[in-house]
Amino acid sequence: MNEVIDIHTHVVPEKFPPYAGKGKDVPWPSMADADACHKHVMISGKLYRTVSDGSWSVPRRIEEMGAMGVTRQAISPMPELLSYWLPLDDAKAMIRYLNEVIAEMIAAAPERFVGLGCVPLQDTDAAIRELEYLMKDLKCAGVEIASHVNGVSIGDARFEPFFAAAERLNAAIFVHALRPAGQERIVGAFPEQAVCFPGDVALACASMITGGIATRHPKLRIAFSHGGGTMSILMPRLLHAWNMFPKAKESLAGYWIVDVPEERALEISSRIVAFIEGPIEVRQIADAPPESSTTSRSPRWRFSSASRSARASTASRW
Repeated sequence: MNEVIDIHTHVVPEKFPPYAGKGKDVPWPSMADADACHKHVMISGKLYRTVSDGSWSVPRRIEEMGAMGVTRQAISPMPELLSYWLPLDDAKAMIRYLNEVIAEMIAAAPERFVGLGCVPLQDTDAAIRELEYLMKDLKCAGVEIASHVNGVSIGDARFEPFFAAAERLNAAIFVHALRPAGQERIVGAFPEQAVCFPGDVALACASMITGGIATRHPKLRIAFSHGGGTMSILMPRLLHAWNMFPKAKESLAGYWIVDVPEERALEISSRIVAFIEGPIEVRQIADAPPESSTTSRSPRWRFSSASRSARASTASRW
């Protein structure tokens, strides 16, 4: 018998802990009773969404899986709970709570669920620490992240240490659209999920390519929600731009930094040289932090195209 595995299913806790932070007007979620077997998700005192008890109840979820013919689910938080906009300490508290709720659901039915937790990606070091907790302590399969972090695409260089850590930990990454671009331009009574999610997912996917992270970390296990959105339409245009605009190739080798062992740095440089058909410079810019550091990290390397390195010879060194 073939297994049917659904990787796109979300969790909402039956309740949230009271807000215990020091902020004012923090959009901390809460739950309110609704109709039978349903609850309202409230944010800043306003109804965000009404969800059924299958969002938190393991028996009800398994019952629904049977009706759909689904063998296993990868469960992840409802994206609006990812909390990138909260103050960091508040976000860390919310995210830890969500991850432990997911772990409890998995423990109740380990043969039916695998976990994709969440991390406070507005702070890369904190995100890496939570990812390590997810993978090593909670035994999750990986993590769900949004298509952007407060308007910054996930392919931006500031997130590369996180993706390097995910590659090192063999963590699966599920990218989901969130607060997508273009909502203000919707015409008619159509939801953002229909009109804007496809483009936002494609922007995230494209940023992983155009920013070079996908090339530098080929062992990343990453999936994009909603069928990759409009990426299948965008891809031929990216290929055309690659062939027509030399600066596109140079940009992929111009100033980026990764935390990897020396052998991996050399492997990356070989792949990039073949990919851009030109030389690059590789330089170690920092040793690994002391073993007492709370964040596990390899030596830090700077990669740059040879042409950029020549131009930058009088600039400050990394």
